[in-house]
Amino acid sequence: MSTSTHHRAVVSGRRKALVALAGLAAGAAALPGAALAQAFPTKPITIVVPFSAGGTTDILARLVGQYLSTELGQPVVVDNKAGAGGNIGGQFAAKAPADGYTLFMGTVGTHAINAALYKKMPFDHLKDFAPLSRVANVPNLLVANPKQPFSTVPEMIAYAKANPGKINFGSPGNGASPHLSGELFKSMAKVDLTHIPYKGSAPAVTDLLGNQIAIMFDNMPSVIPHVRSGKLRAIAITTAKRSPELPDVPTIAEAGVPGYEAMSWFGMFAPAGTPAPVLAKISGALAKVLANPEVKKKIIDQGGEPVNETPAQFGAFIRSETTKWAKVVKESGASLD
Repeated sequence: MSTSTHHRAVVSGRRKALVALAGLAAGAAALPGAALAQAFPTKPITIVVPFSAGGTTDILARLVGQYLSTELGQPVVVDNKAGAGGNIGGQFAAKAPADGYTLFMGTVGTHAINAALYKKMPFDHLKDFAPLSRVANVPNLLVANPKQPFSTVPEMIAYAKANPGKINFGSPGNGASPHLSGELFKSMAKVDLTHIPYKGSAPAVTDLLGNQIAIMFDNMPSVIPHVRSGKLRAIAITTAKRSPELPDVPTIAEAGVPGYEAMSWFGMFAPAGTPAPVLAKISGALAKVLANPEVKKKIIDQGGEPVNETPAQFGAFIRSETTKWAKVVKESGASLD
């Protein structure tokens, strides 16, 4: 082989090697998303709950987390970050790395009400989160300490009108749906109640059991055990229909405030910017969890209605809820800094 022929062969070989390397590099560049999803998850996943332990958001997050752990093959832990009507936890989750390892159990408060209620929001609930699925719709229950001198809605309205401002009503926090349920009741029943916000449901329920506050609007799962044990008196339910779990408890609308309706809902989110293949993997696992008969039964036993929807359906629902609750907040005159 002549020198020039040998030189051409070497150059040609180098070119082929470079082309092959370039091809590998291009393939690797196209892979991260797919490879990421295939490998995901390789470590524990955290669900941020923006309220204290023991409340409905926490109960649902722990239930879903337990089954999600089985589906994804990694531990799922709950991190409670309570305060500011869910905004502290919401801000933390919104700013977490968008890698699928931080999820958020949002509520009608964090993802519909707060945007209208708070003058300054630490996150944008529509832009900063990727919706995965609603998990449950939950009625709010109007409950009273049994020592209170009323046991029906008309009796409570009469007592409130005779004693303006004397009835203290607790809620899991400013802007949470139980708070707005109370504000809606005040405006529609034309009564003066004093709102006492707590950092979550559990401390409010403790004070209600101790008769430190008279009544509470709360998500049914947080209070139904105390109603069943007789420690709290169920006065009425906030939804348009009665609950199969408490069929003898009337709706607020049928008990004397026509047209009244309010409902809490809870759903799973990831931070915006989480890679699409990772979102798809979490979403698929979550859909299996929410279709599981055991999970559905546990949600129903808590007084909730199980929901399983696509990210697109959940996103559309959030937009409609944002519009609805902005109107309620405006009409109630409620506002927070």
